[in-house]
Formats: sequence, structure tokens, C-alpha cells
Amino acid sequence: MYNWSVDIRQLKKNKQQFAKWRLEQLVNFGLNGEKIRARDLKKYWANLRLDPEKKTYLSWLLWGRRS
Repeated sequence: MYNWSVDIRQLKKNKQQFAKWRLEQLVNFGLNGEKIRARDLKKYWANLRLDPEKKTYLSWLLWGRRS
């Protein structure tokens, strides 16, 4: 994953914020060969700002229902 608009060094100082940001980036803009753990998605699910269609699909995969 490549991101040139965010100072990742600064963001990594807050582990939860970084994890949430990283998940949003991976889901919304592509995995680029990386994998996402289901438990990480579930942990931050309520706070993630995702594309609505992707969020619906992921919700179905994670829990078998809509969000």
C-alpha cells in the first residue's frame, strides 16, 4: 500500500488511529496483495468509514447479514 498524502510516521504514534486508517485505506483503495484479518475488521467495524457497497459486502462475509 502506497500513500503519499499522509505522514505515516506521525500517524503510527497512535496505534488505534493508525490501525483504523490502514484498514480504511486497504478496503477503499485496494489490498495490493495484502490480506486483512477478519478480527481486525470486526474490532474497528463501527468506526470505519468505508464505501457503502464494500461495507455491505464485507458485512455479509463477516456476519452473513447486512450492516
